[in-house]
Amino acid sequence: MDGLSLQVGKYDIQQMLGQGATGTVYLAIDTFSGREVALKTIEPEVFRDPEFGTVHRSAFLNEASLAGKIRHPHIVAILDAVVEENSGHIAMEVVRGGDLSQFVTPDKLLPVADALQIVFKCCGALDYAFREGIVHRDIKPANIMVARGTEPKISDFGAAFLKRGEAAQTAAMGSPYYMSPEQVEGKDLTFHSDMFSLGVVLYELLTGQRPFTGTSLEELVQKILNQDPAPPSTLRQGVPKQVDALVLTALMKKAPYRHATWAEFADGLSKAVGLVIEPGAIADTEKFTALKKVELLSALPDAELWEIVNAGAWSRIPAGTLLLQEGEPGGGFYFLASGQAKVTLGAKLLNLVNESEFVGEMGWIHGPGGARHASVVSITDMLVAEYAPEALAEISVGAQLHLTRAVTRNVVDRLQMANLRLAR
Repeated sequence: MDGLSLQVGKYDIQQMLGQGATGTVYLAIDTFSGREVALKTIEPEVFRDPEFGTVHRSAFLNEASLAGKIRHPHIVAILDAVVEENSGHIAMEVVRGGDLSQFVTPDKLLPVADALQIVFKCCGALDYAFREGIVHRDIKPANIMVARGTEPKISDFGAAFLKRGEAAQTAAMGSPYYMSPEQVEGKDLTFHSDMFSLGVVLYELLTGQRPFTGTSLEELVQKILNQDPAPPSTLRQGVPKQVDALVLTALMKKAPYRHATWAEFADGLSKAVGLVIEPGAIADTEKFTALKKVELLSALPDAELWEIVNAGAWSRIPAGTLLLQEGEPGGGFYFLASGQAKVTLGAKLLNLVNESEFVGEMGWIHGPGGARHASVVSITDMLVAEYAPEALAEISVGAQLHLTRAVTRNVVDRLQMANLRLAR
């Protein structure tokens, strides 16, 4: 298919990326913008199928309807869609790392910390989707793409709005291994159904085994409804027992017994990463959680908070390290994710800077050509993020605005504290 000369609408087909039972995905060029896209096409005979054609059309229309409507760094962006009587295509962002199904066999498992971080990010994406009124309904490894490293991109939202009867037909067509008990029983679904499915994915990423299997659909359904799976730590060395409770709670048979919110599940995953990550490494979960603690950033949409996370140059600083030198030029600032530092002018102590505060912001506010007004030295070991003006210029205006407000609030709080000292 490489080099094939073919055009679909405004898209020039470059090569085939993958082929499924209902259609094909191509790498294509948008001839209007010059942008590369993944173009998902559906075969005409699929829509004409007497048994499942209506369901396939509904699912395709559902996915197409989301074009331009959902924006999250861990959801595949749908850029454009056209659906006609017997054909259709959806243009999506290109994700080149394959999907999670490549990491669910015992000989190809990801490090435990990586698996936990991927699922942490999926929690945020599915929480966002649910707040937009969407239950995915088809979470499985093949529908979670990998952009790079531990950066997932959830795809295939076609099943999200199917009616109950259509959803049952979809289950008959696809894999039921990841379906929640309420889904196999045909009940109304909430985010807890996607949570169960994501729990199955996490179990498989950790162990290389599915928690529920059967030689027939009937046996599989009975196990989903009635059987408790083995704790992951019994199936793979290096999985802490604390992770067992986290995974098995997501797999509880009754939805109210699962994690109460996506945030609760994500918080547990973040803490679990700290148990297994390599010494000295900095997990994305730790970065995200640290910034989330800042009052004026806590309510920020995930998309903008992840921009701020990724704009920082993160490092661990030992106690006694000179972070900023009085009189030296500098235009950026630091965020203290953990630890404590002291601010001095000459030999005089001006201030102590604690976790969740910013330091060096006066040089950034002053702009190019300014000099540091004071020195900053770490008192304890610290985790910091350095924000250079060049990196901040690359993030969205919304993210810049919120970060500027947080930094300004930090300055105002310090000025108020200084006024109180002078008034005494």
